[in-house]
Amino acid sequence: MPHWLYKSEPFKWSWDAQVAAGERGTFWDGVRNHSAKLNLMAMKKGDQGFFYHSNEGLEIVGIVEVIREAYPDPTAAPGEPWVVVDLKAVKPLPRPVSLAQVKATPALAKMSLVTSMRLSVQPVTDEQWALLCSMGGL
Repeated sequence: MPHWLYKSEPFKWSWDAQVAAGERGTFWDGVRNHSAKLNLMAMKKGDQGFFYHSNEGLEIVGIVEVIREAYPDPTAAPGEPWVVVDLKAVKPLPRPVSLAQVKATPALAKMSLVTSMRLSVQPVTDEQWALLCSMGGL
């Protein structure tokens, strides 16, 4: 099953806000990059991903799950090609994993978080997923 990483600025949408959305979850909107859009379109119900606090914190703080596959972004202007998926919080990482830790780990040197810093929705390989879960105390 594919894995993903979702970046959010905590002052706009934090892990705590995602948790507060409960089982009904919320849509992941505001993606305005075609590569990130293609990632959203590739997601399937049940796929899991890391929730990453960008700009503030710079750390992976939790795990989310896709509960609805891609559909038109309700915040986009009519005719724009943007999509969203619905996500729910699954669990926090017992130990958040910082960007500095990721960059200091040779096995993660090719991770999108390191190589494509600006991409807001990124794929994560199975090997990266397992290593980061371990680093995060899971």
